[in-house]
Amino acid sequence: MEQTMVKKGGKSTVQRLGSYLSGMVMPNIGAFIAWGLITALFIPDGWLPNEALATMVDPMLKYLLPVLIAYQGGSMVYGQRGAVVGTIATIGVIMGSDVPMLIGAMALGPLGGYCIKKFDDLFGKHIKTGMEMLVNNFSSGIIGFILAIIAFYAVGPFVSGLTHLLARGVEWIMNAGLLPLANIFIEPAKILFLNNAINHGILTPLGIEQAAEAGKSVLFLLEANPGPGFGLLMAYVLFGKGSAKSSAVGASFIHLIGGIHEIYFPYVLMKPSMFLAVIAGGISGTFTNVLLGSGLVAAASPGSILAVLAMTAKGSYLGVILGVLVGGLVSFLVAMLILKMDKSEVTNDEFEASVQQSQAAKAESKGQAVSATGQTAVEAAPNVNEDVSKIIFACDAGMGSSAMGASLMRKKVQEAGLDISVSNSSINNLKNEEGLLVITQEELTERAKQKTPSAVHVSVDNFLSSPKYNEIIDQLKDEQ
Repeated sequence: MEQTMVKKGGKSTVQRLGSYLSGMVMPNIGAFIAWGLITALFIPDGWLPNEALATMVDPMLKYLLPVLIAYQGGSMVYGQRGAVVGTIATIGVIMGSDVPMLIGAMALGPLGGYCIKKFDDLFGKHIKTGMEMLVNNFSSGIIGFILAIIAFYAVGPFVSGLTHLLARGVEWIMNAGLLPLANIFIEPAKILFLNNAINHGILTPLGIEQAAEAGKSVLFLLEANPGPGFGLLMAYVLFGKGSAKSSAVGASFIHLIGGIHEIYFPYVLMKPSMFLAVIAGGISGTFTNVLLGSGLVAAASPGSILAVLAMTAKGSYLGVILGVLVGGLVSFLVAMLILKMDKSEVTNDEFEASVQQSQAAKAESKGQAVSATGQTAVEAAPNVNEDVSKIIFACDAGMGSSAMGASLMRKKVQEAGLDISVSNSSINNLKNEEGLLVITQEELTERAKQKTPSAVHVSVDNFLSSPKYNEIIDQLKDEQ
């Protein structure tokens, strides 16, 4: 039993790390996409070579992207002061190395926020009245200065060496033809919400460096390829049973076009043998991309086929499309065989149980308490008893499933004839205002309340399917 607890604790640690890393990277995906587009278009081998515009590529990679990540990381730890100190420290690691410092920024940004937070905790209560601004400004500057010097001489060379070591390891794996085997670990990791630690912590930084040198990288496709998940869902559409079959049509569209991969996780958890389908699809898709030398110029996020094609490098379109098709076809065939051999009927209760299992895994990845049955706490009925003029779905990054939740609620609001705006946002961007209803996942509600104490707050287990939405609409109609 002790060994089981150790394994679970280790898994939770990795999941929390992945959630934290994604929290730094995801809000800045737009900058990664901008860099990828400029690279794809204007470098000498791009679609529209332009020597002048191509000069933006290196500064964006070396300075803009690391600074944005560091700012977000510092802000997550200690707001604006943490963001400022984290970016100062990151400049030191940038100038003390010869490689893009995305990994360094992920370390120095939160470290800067932590250091200034500890300073304020120790000395904040002892500052004399009228001296607050002076002490705050000088403490930020001095701590940032010290961290920048340390980063320049110690952290920069260390991270640079580590990045080169990891890059050489990935290069060796690719040269040995073993890269497709990485999907043996990546595909199950996605279902268990461990993908962020791998994707944003290792693959994206290494892929960025590889793309800067070669103009593209196959590493961006290891996790983002929508083929395996789509193939599995299509097998359920054609050969599934019960509620799983009827819901798979909409899920396949959300997965392929919306890029919300978590939509297919319950379909795997419902039949664990389906892990074989997505693993086989992932290996086949990656093998196809490696064989044809295809790659993306930057990370595709979310993992939509539209985002993947937008980031595809010049000359790689055939390979990338075939990688998606082959991965989808192999996953479909394996899943079809599993469904054909399974004579049992999938009940609504069984499918709902798999959904709850998926939600519990996601909750655990974010540090939320999970009950002994593996499920998150039962949702309490919402109490929307105030005038509401705006609804915001809030999550760490303000993307992905929160955007889908906002889309679902927006449709319900329109059908009810309510004059209420519905949008999505990251928790850090929430602003306290009257007439606001904030919907978050349960583990994030307390953070949202701190940002918007005047708002009405509702917690849900899953943005994509919650019975609370109809209850909220009914209460809003009663109010208006």
